[in-house]
Amino acid sequence: MKPTIVLVHGAFAESASWGGVIQRLLDDGCPVIAAPNPLRSLSGDAAVVSSLLSTIEGPVVLVGHSYGGAVISNAAVGHDHVKALVFVAAFAPEAGESIGALSGKFPGSTLGGTLQEVPLPDGTIDLYIRQDKFHQQFAADLPAGRAAIDAAAQRPLNTTALNEASGEPAWKSVPSWFLYPELDYNIPLEAHRFMAERAGARAAVELAGASHAVPASEPVAVAELVLDAARSIG
Repeated sequence: MKPTIVLVHGAFAESASWGGVIQRLLDDGCPVIAAPNPLRSLSGDAAVVSSLLSTIEGPVVLVGHSYGGAVISNAAVGHDHVKALVFVAAFAPEAGESIGALSGKFPGSTLGGTLQEVPLPDGTIDLYIRQDKFHQQFAADLPAGRAAIDAAAQRPLNTTALNEASGEPAWKSVPSWFLYPELDYNIPLEAHRFMAERAGARAAVELAGASHAVPASEPVAVAELVLDAARSIG
């Protein structure tokens, strides 16, 4: 039985961003679920994914993009059937780290200057990438028309999720694979390299010329790495 692939999107995206990856995984015969990610708080978002994992029988490959990497790092804890973690242009925080802190650990992110704030009644703030900045900031290697659609459909990240510290991460005990883009303007390249090395990644693939939106712009490369992780499950 092939493992179930669970895909977790990140901030400023939604599940449809995995479309090209999903098609290739289905073509290979893998069961696939694109999990909902509320983008509200790290602990709460991880609990949502963890609940979904509890309903899946058999081995799982858990894949996260961007902030989704922090979510899978927490959601997989306590689920022995999660056999591999795949980080796609994703955060892999240590216990006590937030994604906000990791973003600033190395120079290179230009995300802050592109954000639009929407204050909420509970005192938190939802963060969007301004639509006129989205193409260059998030998805420079996608056609302008596709980037415009993705900008309009983006889902915001709440400041609680941005600043909440991670729990003890699953990547310390579950094998991990990393793929990251050379031209990531959200998460600095050096941060990606640092996190992959710290996690003891089985493989770390760096894509020349790619943007942060690699699930959409490089679905073949992403799917191949996920399948490599799936094949490692014996």
